[in-house]
Amino acid sequence: MPNALSEETSPYLLQHQNNPVDWLPWGEAAFAKAKKKDKLVFLSIGYSTCHWCHVMEHESFENEAIAKVMNENFVCVKVDREERPDVDATYMAFVQATTGSGGWPMSVWLTPDAKPVVGGTYFPPDDRGGRPGFPKLCAQLGRLWKDDRARMLESADKVMEHLRSESKPDAVLRGLPSEKVFGDFIDRCEASFDPEWGGWGSAPKFPRPAVPRLLLQLVDRFGAKTEEGEACLQMVERTLKAMAVGGMHDQLGGGFHRYSVDRYWHVPHYEKMLYDQGQLALLYVEAFQVTGRADFRQVAERLFGYVTRDMKAAGGGFHAAEDADSLPAADSEKKREGAYWTWEADEIYRLLEPKAAALFCAAFGVEQDGNSRPESDPHGELKDQNTLFRAMPDPGLAEQFEMSEADVEQSLDASMSLLLTERAKRPHPHRDDKVITAWNGWMIAGLAKGGRVLGREDLLDAAEEAATFVKKHLWSPEGGLMRSWRGKAGEVQGFAVDYACLISGLLELHGREEGDRWLDWAVQLQGELDERYWEEEMAGYVMRSSLGDEVLMTILEDYDGAEPAANHVAAENLLRLEALKADDQFGKRAEAILRAGSLRMEKQGFASPVLLGAYDLKLRDVPKMDVRGVLDPELEKRLRRTYLPGAVWTKSDGPGEVIECRKLLCKPWP
Repeated sequence: MPNALSEETSPYLLQHQNNPVDWLPWGEAAFAKAKKKDKLVFLSIGYSTCHWCHVMEHESFENEAIAKVMNENFVCVKVDREERPDVDATYMAFVQATTGSGGWPMSVWLTPDAKPVVGGTYFPPDDRGGRPGFPKLCAQLGRLWKDDRARMLESADKVMEHLRSESKPDAVLRGLPSEKVFGDFIDRCEASFDPEWGGWGSAPKFPRPAVPRLLLQLVDRFGAKTEEGEACLQMVERTLKAMAVGGMHDQLGGGFHRYSVDRYWHVPHYEKMLYDQGQLALLYVEAFQVTGRADFRQVAERLFGYVTRDMKAAGGGFHAAEDADSLPAADSEKKREGAYWTWEADEIYRLLEPKAAALFCAAFGVEQDGNSRPESDPHGELKDQNTLFRAMPDPGLAEQFEMSEADVEQSLDASMSLLLTERAKRPHPHRDDKVITAWNGWMIAGLAKGGRVLGREDLLDAAEEAATFVKKHLWSPEGGLMRSWRGKAGEVQGFAVDYACLISGLLELHGREEGDRWLDWAVQLQGELDERYWEEEMAGYVMRSSLGDEVLMTILEDYDGAEPAANHVAAENLLRLEALKADDQFGKRAEAILRAGSLRMEKQGFASPVLLGAYDLKLRDVPKMDVRGVLDPELEKRLRRTYLPGAVWTKSDGPGEVIECRKLLCKPWP
């Protein structure tokens, strides 16, 4: 019989509706039940495309005996971290503080007042790898709650007090930092850069687009021919090229998997996230503008093809993610990570003509026993499987196979098209089909910039459709933004990150046409963001986790990770709004954010590249490009190809010219 999660809309919660665990969704009712039953709350946080979440569900939450232990000792609560980033951030802070690491699934035991006592991530069903078995731990905590409650409560009170103080630092409005912060950022990037394979650090490697996007901005700041500019451009080009030819890039269908488990960008964690696609689209489009490289343009265009083909919701929004796991065949009983995305050599030779197959296998590194290095697949899960990566370029293939480069390209294009069609016949991975406001904001920005730079009206149309979808389904003048939609808007209010990312997308979209419909909405959303989430004593936009009317924690996010901090995105938005509206109130608030983040820019610039990018815009002014009338084709092409970091656009009637304004200085654009 389904549990209480059957009434939810989140795909992650619905995945657990038939567990024998008596799951409840996050809310006052669950904690009221815990108080009435005098039990701890077991909080499990994950998301629907999380591989280890699936593993723990199969091993423990589907197990009748383990579920019995859970139900006897706890009130069990499930949370989708993508719907409730506030709850996730609150208890992730606890898990990281007490264990030194974090991740999903996240497992936290709470008092009936929602204060954490014990936490971790994945727990195996029995003692394994230094981790206690999950049912044993459940039974021990159940006994401790009965026998040693006073100490547990005292510990929970102290931990919560510490977390609250750490999450809510007082703003110190220092002076703005010196421009040395930009050179320091470049030095930090060079210190951890992998010169052979690109990227920063070793395995696992995440794309983290905010870092190379700032490096491109610094190329523009210092000049491409300067020592600083050359260093920045070298790191970006090496990284983006390695990512493009690697297995983290879906060589057949376009788009990028979540991250690479190795330093070679070869074997990925195969899930695909919308927020990665939106940010990487911006990165590759901007890199194409700066370098003129056709391969960067191709990566962006294939990414747009993937998103608009496979991730688009009816009505124009975009789905959240695709799973890493899927069934190897229709009659299989067990899912395998990467099953949809990987290939056996024999299958390729069966589907293609012999010479075409040999050419394809040479081009994409296909081997009979599989192409994963031992360190990339320590448990042998990818035996005989090949993750496609571009192992040899066209000139080498032409020489080896005694063909012209044009014939090589034609053969590979035909093979890729056929294999993509065949792949689509496989059992598809689960798709998390909820529409998340913030992630759609990133995709709107990527499509809008891509459409403008590449001269593609279809991409601009897709950006407009997504913006229209969000406005129709996820926003109302009375209630503001909502976080997510799946058939209907969810019940969770949008967070600061939803406002900031959507505003960023609307500012990219503004200027496609005459009029201010998207700009007017962006200004309205900015007002709502100010009213709902600005915290004066912290000089920033905050996230408040709550249980009913009680605020558990107030969090000022200041790390630009896979998803940049809302506060940093907002700083850039405010500067761009100031340029568009000629209203210095936007600029004053941006400056407050920058002053509050001054020490962080000086000491931890690598952790806050988006904030540094906003500071650069503050110092150099946001370019405002006023396109008047129909431009000469050559001028339009040159304008599209020119990299103008942070630029805002307007469109109006006129004699076919471009006027650039920085503050009060306006001049014809050459």
